[in-house]
Amino acid sequence: MLFENMKMAFAALRANKMRSFLTMLGIIIGIGSVISIVSIGDTMRSMFSSIYKDIGITQSYLCIGYWIDDVRESDYFTMDELSRVKEVFGDEISYIDSSAAASADARADRNRLKINFTGIDYNYQNVQPVNILYGRYLNKGDVAGRRQSAVLEAGSARRLFGTENAVGRTFRTEIYGNVHEFTVVGVYEKEMSAFQKLLMGGTDDEGEAFIPWTLLTWPNDSFYYCHLFANETMSTDELNAFYDELVSYVARMKNREKEDFYLQTALGEMDQVDSIMAGLSMAVGGIAAISLIVGGIGIMNIMLVSVTERTREIGIRKALGARTRDVLIQFLTESAILSACGGIIGILLGGGIVFAAGAVMGVTAVVRPGVILLAVSFSAVVGIFFGLYPASKAAKSDPIIALRYE
Repeated sequence: MLFENMKMAFAALRANKMRSFLTMLGIIIGIGSVISIVSIGDTMRSMFSSIYKDIGITQSYLCIGYWIDDVRESDYFTMDELSRVKEVFGDEISYIDSSAAASADARADRNRLKINFTGIDYNYQNVQPVNILYGRYLNKGDVAGRRQSAVLEAGSARRLFGTENAVGRTFRTEIYGNVHEFTVVGVYEKEMSAFQKLLMGGTDDEGEAFIPWTLLTWPNDSFYYCHLFANETMSTDELNAFYDELVSYVARMKNREKEDFYLQTALGEMDQVDSIMAGLSMAVGGIAAISLIVGGIGIMNIMLVSVTERTREIGIRKALGARTRDVLIQFLTESAILSACGGIIGILLGGGIVFAAGAVMGVTAVVRPGVILLAVSFSAVVGIFFGLYPASKAAKSDPIIALRYE
């Protein structure tokens, strides 16, 4: 019986192709919009998650709170204190430094380039790996001896020296009022998508370089931040417990309250970004879903027209023994198929938009099967709901009056 009703429904749709398509258009646009918006939101969330994993999900910065008015000299960190923190927490900390950085103009012969210098320890490669194209990474001797050694980014080497293989070349720069002559000991490359580069900032007019962090602990080897990476094997709960213990220990070491310190974590930032992106995706998707109601009203309208046009057919069917339920199911089936077909086309349209946008941006599009299933189900429910009244009207029609209808 159901199969017969479906055959009749498809026959009715084929008989009025243009009208059926225009009726489905509201559903197509609604489902397509919902799927594309939700999927684009999921793709963006996946991209942000990937970016945070690249920069280190266990990365964090600890410092005296920006709201503290009576900042003391002892509130700043020293090298010995960082060593004590690393010793106390052991393997829970994979890497620790001062987050030292500086930006200055570098000169090599007649070339000049503004370089963003990042002060690192020799084992920074363990938590933030890069591809060393030429030469080597910084070693223990560079850091402990405060050697003026630099590892240049490949593009920076090209702009400053005219070649990527700049190992052994030197450049001069002034940092914190002191003139340094750095020797390039290595050239590195780190692959990033266009989206990552956009979020990370920077321009083609600026370069990047790693230098020993001990050269940037100005003044008097004291610094504002304690920058560290926790062990990546820790779970989220273990990581949060570690952060709480870390702040407590530093507060005791500095003779301060825990509330006096500010802890910024990559995990916390990622959760905030993910929550915002999910909220925006759902809100915009909900607004787009309003068009489904408009599409449903269109289905109701066209089904009422169809009932009127087929009044005589309904009368003949009922005269030949069709029950009220049979006529009701027939028109409900037609309404549901009309809506489901629109939903399928909308899914293909929405998914196509997402995958096309992903291909253009060079990222992997994320389309959740659950969203597709929900969209198809919702479109069918819309068809049944808005087809209920026209189907009920057709089923309750008097066969004698229907047979006399011209």
